[in-house]
Amino acid sequence: MNTKRQIEKLPDGLLLRAPAKINLSLLVTGKRTDGYHEIETVMAKVNWYDEVLIRKRPKAGVKLDCKGPYYAPRGKDNLVFTASEMILKDRCLYEGVKITLIKNLPAGAGLGSASSDAAAALIGLNRLMKLGLTKEALSGAASRLGSDVAFFLGGPLALCTSRGEVVQGLAGVFDFLALLILPEVTASTKKVYEHYNGSTAPSFAKARAAIRRNIEENRIDLIAPMCANMLEKSCFSCYKELGRLKAAVESMGVGPVCLSGSGSAMYCLADKGDLAKVREYQAAVERTTGCRTIIVGNNRW
Repeated sequence: MNTKRQIEKLPDGLLLRAPAKINLSLLVTGKRTDGYHEIETVMAKVNWYDEVLIRKRPKAGVKLDCKGPYYAPRGKDNLVFTASEMILKDRCLYEGVKITLIKNLPAGAGLGSASSDAAAALIGLNRLMKLGLTKEALSGAASRLGSDVAFFLGGPLALCTSRGEVVQGLAGVFDFLALLILPEVTASTKKVYEHYNGSTAPSFAKARAAIRRNIEENRIDLIAPMCANMLEKSCFSCYKELGRLKAAVESMGVGPVCLSGSGSAMYCLADKGDLAKVREYQAAVERTTGCRTIIVGNNRW
Protein backbone atom coordinates (compact mmCIF):
# COMPACT_ATOMS: atom_id res chain seq x y z
CA MET A 1 0.00 0.00 0.00
CA ASN A 2 1.75 3.16 -1.18
CA THR A 3 1.73 6.35 0.81
CA LYS A 4 -0.19 9.08 -0.98
CA ARG A 5 0.70 12.75 -0.92
CA GLN A 6 -0.56 14.83 1.97
CA ILE A 7 -1.77 17.77 -0.13
CA GLU A 8 -3.02 17.92 -3.71
CA LYS A 9 -3.87 21.16 -5.46
CA LEU A 10 -7.25 21.17 -7.19
CA PRO A 11 -8.44 23.67 -9.81
CA ASP A 12 -10.65 25.33 -7.19
CA GLY A 13 -9.11 24.34 -3.87
CA LEU A 14 -7.06 21.77 -1.98
CA LEU A 15 -7.42 18.10 -1.12
CA LEU A 16 -5.74 17.05 2.12
CA ARG A 17 -5.32 13.52 3.42
CA ALA A 18 -5.72 13.00 7.16
CA PRO A 19 -4.00 9.80 8.29
CA ALA A 20 -4.97 7.52 11.14
CA LYS A 21 -2.49 6.79 13.93
CA ILE A 22 -1.73 3.94 16.26
CA ASN A 23 -0.26 4.22 19.74
CA LEU A 24 2.90 2.12 19.97
CA SER A 25 2.78 2.80 23.71
CA LEU A 26 0.51 4.75 26.05
CA LEU A 27 1.52 5.42 29.63
CA VAL A 28 -0.83 7.25 32.01
CA THR A 29 0.02 8.85 35.33
CA GLY A 30 -1.95 11.10 37.65
CA LYS A 31 -4.83 13.41 36.92
CA ARG A 32 -3.99 17.07 36.29
CA THR A 33 -5.64 20.11 37.80
CA ASP A 34 -7.34 20.79 34.43
CA GLY A 35 -9.07 17.39 34.57
CA TYR A 36 -6.87 15.70 31.97
CA HIS A 37 -4.43 12.89 32.73
CA GLU A 38 -0.69 13.22 32.30
CA ILE A 39 0.42 10.82 29.57
CA GLU A 40 3.46 9.67 27.62
CA THR A 41 2.72 8.06 24.28
CA VAL A 42 4.64 7.07 21.18
CA MET A 43 2.39 7.52 18.16
CA ALA A 44 2.88 6.51 14.54
CA LYS A 45 0.83 7.61 11.55
CA VAL A 46 -0.41 4.91 9.18
CA ASN A 47 -1.32 5.16 5.52
CA TRP A 48 -5.09 5.02 5.82
CA TYR A 49 -6.82 8.36 5.40
CA ASP A 50 -9.82 10.58 5.71
CA GLU A 51 -9.96 13.23 2.98
CA VAL A 52 -10.61 16.93 3.50
CA LEU A 53 -11.54 19.06 0.46
CA ILE A 54 -11.35 22.81 1.05
CA ARG A 55 -12.64 25.45 -1.33
CA LYS A 56 -13.14 29.20 -0.94
CA ARG A 57 -16.60 30.68 -1.11
CA PRO A 58 -17.66 34.34 -1.15
CA LYS A 59 -20.07 33.99 1.76
CA ALA A 60 -18.47 34.31 5.19
CA GLY A 61 -18.30 31.33 7.53
CA VAL A 62 -17.86 27.60 7.22
CA LYS A 63 -20.05 25.20 5.28
CA LEU A 64 -19.23 21.55 6.06
CA ASP A 65 -20.51 18.50 4.20
CA CYS A 66 -19.67 14.97 5.34
CA LYS A 67 -19.57 11.90 3.12
CA GLY A 68 -18.06 8.44 3.18
CA PRO A 69 -18.70 5.12 4.87
CA TYR A 70 -18.47 6.44 8.44
CA TYR A 71 -20.65 8.99 10.19
CA ALA A 72 -19.38 12.45 11.16
CA PRO A 73 -21.41 15.38 12.56
CA ARG A 74 -21.84 18.38 10.25
CA GLY A 75 -21.80 21.25 12.72
CA LYS A 76 -19.99 22.49 15.81
CA ASP A 77 -19.56 18.93 17.11
CA ASN A 78 -17.13 18.30 14.26
CA LEU A 79 -13.52 19.36 14.93
CA VAL A 80 -13.06 20.29 11.26
CA PHE A 81 -15.86 22.83 11.60
CA THR A 82 -14.53 24.08 14.95
CA ALA A 83 -10.94 24.38 13.67
CA SER A 84 -12.00 26.21 10.51
CA GLU A 85 -14.33 28.60 12.30
CA MET A 86 -11.66 29.35 14.90
CA ILE A 87 -9.03 30.20 12.28
CA LEU A 88 -11.37 32.40 10.25
CA LYS A 89 -12.44 34.33 13.36
CA ASP A 90 -8.89 34.61 14.72
CA ARG A 91 -7.73 36.12 11.43
CA CYS A 92 -10.86 38.28 11.02
CA LEU A 93 -11.49 36.82 7.56
CA TYR A 94 -14.76 37.69 5.88
CA GLU A 95 -14.23 35.20 3.08
CA GLY A 96 -15.68 31.77 3.82
CA VAL A 97 -14.85 28.18 3.00
CA LYS A 98 -16.74 25.11 1.86
CA ILE A 99 -15.29 21.90 3.25
CA THR A 100 -16.15 18.34 2.30
CA LEU A 101 -15.00 15.68 4.76
CA ILE A 102 -14.84 12.16 3.32
CA LYS A 103 -14.92 9.94 6.38
CA ASN A 104 -13.06 6.71 5.63
CA LEU A 105 -11.85 6.19 9.22
CA PRO A 106 -14.10 5.12 12.09
CA ALA A 107 -14.59 7.40 15.08
CA GLY A 108 -14.29 6.06 18.62
CA ALA A 109 -11.62 3.59 17.58
CA GLY A 110 -8.47 5.12 19.10
CA LEU A 111 -7.12 5.99 15.65
CA GLY A 112 -7.23 9.77 16.10
CA SER A 113 -9.36 10.43 13.04
CA ALA A 114 -11.15 13.55 14.33
CA SER A 115 -7.87 15.08 15.50
CA SER A 116 -6.22 14.27 12.18
CA ASP A 117 -9.12 15.85 10.28
CA ALA A 118 -8.78 19.02 12.37
CA ALA A 119 -5.03 19.20 11.74
CA ALA A 120 -5.64 18.79 7.99
CA ALA A 121 -8.13 21.66 8.12
CA LEU A 122 -5.58 23.90 9.86
CA ILE A 123 -2.85 23.05 7.33
CA GLY A 124 -5.20 23.45 4.38
CA LEU A 125 -6.68 26.77 5.47
CA ASN A 126 -3.23 28.17 6.18
CA ARG A 127 -2.15 27.34 2.64
CA LEU A 128 -5.37 28.09 0.74
CA MET A 129 -6.02 31.42 2.45
CA LYS A 130 -2.30 32.37 2.45
CA LEU A 131 -2.41 33.09 6.18
CA GLY A 132 1.33 32.69 6.76
CA LEU A 133 0.86 30.97 10.13
CA THR A 134 4.07 29.52 11.56
CA LYS A 135 4.37 25.97 12.83
CA GLU A 136 4.27 27.36 16.38
CA ALA A 137 1.07 29.27 15.66
CA LEU A 138 -0.55 26.19 14.14
CA SER A 139 0.52 24.11 17.14
CA GLY A 140 -1.01 26.69 19.47
CA ALA A 141 -4.28 26.50 17.56
CA ALA A 142 -4.11 22.70 17.61
CA SER A 143 -3.70 22.58 21.39
CA ARG A 144 -6.93 24.58 21.75
CA LEU A 145 -8.80 21.93 19.76
CA GLY A 146 -7.68 18.68 21.40
CA SER A 147 -4.81 16.71 22.86
CA ASP A 148 -3.83 14.76 19.72
CA VAL A 149 -4.26 17.47 17.09
CA ALA A 150 -0.72 18.88 17.34
CA PHE A 151 0.78 15.44 16.62
CA PHE A 152 -0.82 15.38 13.18
CA LEU A 153 0.83 18.67 12.20
CA GLY A 154 4.28 17.06 12.26
CA GLY A 155 6.12 14.01 11.10
CA PRO A 156 5.04 10.38 11.07
CA LEU A 157 6.45 9.36 14.46
CA ALA A 158 6.57 11.23 17.77
CA LEU A 159 6.73 11.04 21.54
CA CYS A 160 3.82 13.04 22.95
CA THR A 161 3.70 14.13 26.58
CA SER A 162 1.74 16.35 28.99
CA ARG A 163 -1.89 15.70 27.95
CA GLY A 164 -0.59 14.71 24.48
CA GLU A 165 -0.13 18.18 22.99
CA VAL A 166 3.64 18.43 23.66
CA VAL A 167 5.15 16.74 20.62
CA GLN A 168 8.73 15.58 20.18
CA GLY A 169 9.27 14.29 16.66
CA LEU A 170 11.36 11.13 16.44
CA ALA A 171 14.04 10.85 13.80
CA GLY A 172 14.46 7.94 11.44
CA VAL A 173 11.95 5.68 9.74
CA PHE A 174 10.14 2.83 11.45
CA ASP A 175 8.94 0.53 8.67
CA PHE A 176 6.12 -1.80 9.58
CA LEU A 177 2.95 -3.47 8.46
CA ALA A 178 0.01 -3.59 10.82
CA LEU A 179 -3.14 -5.64 10.78
CA LEU A 180 -5.80 -3.30 12.16
CA ILE A 181 -8.74 -5.05 13.81
CA LEU A 182 -11.87 -2.88 13.77
CA PRO A 183 -14.63 -4.08 16.11
CA GLU A 184 -18.10 -2.62 15.72
CA VAL A 185 -17.69 -0.86 19.06
CA THR A 186 -17.47 2.90 19.49
CA ALA A 187 -15.35 3.43 22.58
CA SER A 188 -15.76 6.64 24.57
CA THR A 189 -12.39 8.17 25.45
CA LYS A 190 -14.08 10.10 28.28
CA LYS A 191 -15.60 6.92 29.71
CA VAL A 192 -12.36 4.94 29.50
CA TYR A 193 -10.40 7.68 31.28
CA GLU A 194 -13.11 8.07 33.93
CA HIS A 195 -12.82 4.35 34.71
CA TYR A 196 -9.01 4.43 34.82
CA ASN A 197 -8.21 3.85 38.49
CA GLY A 198 -4.42 3.99 38.40
CA SER A 199 -4.04 0.28 39.11
CA THR A 200 -1.43 0.05 36.34
CA ALA A 201 0.49 3.09 37.61
CA PRO A 202 3.15 1.04 39.47
CA SER A 203 4.41 -0.21 36.10
CA PHE A 204 4.82 3.35 34.77
CA ALA A 205 8.43 3.97 35.84
CA LYS A 206 9.71 0.64 34.52
CA ALA A 207 7.87 0.94 31.21
CA ARG A 208 8.90 4.59 30.80
CA ALA A 209 12.58 3.75 31.34
CA ALA A 210 12.46 0.95 28.77
CA ILE A 211 10.63 3.08 26.20
CA ARG A 212 12.96 6.05 26.64
CA ARG A 213 15.99 3.77 26.31
CA ASN A 214 14.60 2.29 23.08
CA ILE A 215 13.97 5.79 21.73
CA GLU A 216 17.54 6.86 22.53
CA GLU A 217 18.90 3.76 20.79
CA ASN A 218 16.55 4.27 17.81
CA ARG A 219 14.89 0.90 18.46
CA ILE A 220 11.27 1.93 18.00
CA ASP A 221 10.65 -1.62 16.79
CA LEU A 222 11.06 -2.82 20.38
CA ILE A 223 8.38 -0.53 21.82
CA ALA A 224 5.18 -1.84 20.23
CA PRO A 225 5.73 -5.52 21.21
CA MET A 226 5.65 -4.37 24.86
CA CYS A 227 1.92 -3.57 24.40
CA ALA A 228 2.34 -0.94 27.10
CA ASN A 229 -1.10 0.64 27.04
CA MET A 230 -2.21 1.55 30.53
CA LEU A 231 -5.77 2.24 29.37
CA GLU A 232 -6.30 -1.34 28.23
CA LYS A 233 -7.60 -2.61 31.57
CA SER A 234 -10.05 0.29 31.84
CA CYS A 235 -11.19 -0.10 28.22
CA PHE A 236 -11.80 -3.83 28.62
CA SER A 237 -13.66 -3.19 31.86
CA CYS A 238 -15.99 -0.80 30.04
CA TYR A 239 -16.27 -2.94 26.89
CA LYS A 240 -15.83 -6.56 27.92
CA GLU A 241 -16.31 -7.83 24.38
CA LEU A 242 -13.03 -6.15 23.41
CA GLY A 243 -11.10 -8.11 26.02
CA ARG A 244 -12.65 -11.32 24.72
CA LEU A 245 -11.77 -10.32 21.16
CA LYS A 246 -8.12 -9.70 22.02
CA ALA A 247 -7.86 -13.08 23.75
CA ALA A 248 -9.47 -14.81 20.77
CA VAL A 249 -7.10 -13.21 18.26
CA GLU A 250 -4.00 -13.88 20.36
CA SER A 251 -5.03 -17.54 20.71
CA MET A 252 -4.67 -17.79 16.92
CA GLY A 253 -0.92 -17.23 17.23
CA VAL A 254 -0.74 -13.89 15.43
CA GLY A 255 1.54 -12.41 18.09
CA PRO A 256 0.91 -9.57 20.54
CA VAL A 257 -2.39 -7.75 20.00
CA CYS A 258 -2.18 -4.12 21.13
CA LEU A 259 -4.95 -1.64 21.85
CA SER A 260 -4.63 1.73 20.10
CA GLY A 261 -5.38 4.74 22.28
CA SER A 262 -8.47 4.23 24.40
CA GLY A 263 -9.86 1.72 21.87
CA SER A 264 -11.68 0.11 20.28
CA ALA A 265 -9.24 -0.67 17.44
CA MET A 266 -6.43 -3.15 18.01
CA TYR A 267 -3.44 -4.02 15.90
CA CYS A 268 -0.74 -6.61 15.32
CA LEU A 269 2.60 -5.41 13.94
CA ALA A 270 4.74 -7.25 11.40
CA ASP A 271 7.90 -6.56 9.45
CA LYS A 272 7.48 -4.86 6.09
CA GLY A 273 8.46 -8.03 4.23
CA ASP A 274 5.77 -10.24 5.76
CA LEU A 275 2.79 -9.13 3.65
CA ALA A 276 1.82 -12.67 2.61
CA LYS A 277 1.84 -13.82 6.24
CA VAL A 278 -0.19 -10.78 7.35
CA ARG A 279 -2.77 -11.56 4.66
CA GLU A 280 -3.05 -15.11 6.01
CA TYR A 281 -3.66 -13.74 9.50
CA GLN A 282 -6.15 -11.23 8.12
CA ALA A 283 -8.25 -13.97 6.51
CA ALA A 284 -8.10 -16.09 9.65
CA VAL A 285 -9.07 -13.23 11.98
CA GLU A 286 -12.01 -12.14 9.81
CA ARG A 287 -13.20 -15.73 9.42
CA THR A 288 -12.98 -16.49 13.15
CA THR A 289 -14.16 -13.20 14.70
CA GLY A 290 -16.28 -11.59 11.98
CA CYS A 291 -14.46 -8.28 12.56
CA ARG A 292 -13.46 -6.00 9.75
CA THR A 293 -9.69 -5.73 9.35
CA ILE A 294 -7.38 -3.68 7.17
CA ILE A 295 -3.66 -3.94 6.45
CA VAL A 296 -1.78 -0.66 6.77
CA GLY A 297 1.82 0.46 6.70
CA ASN A 298 3.71 3.31 8.29
CA ASN A 299 3.04 6.70 6.79
CA ARG A 300 5.93 8.76 5.34
CA TRP A 301 4.78 12.22 6.40
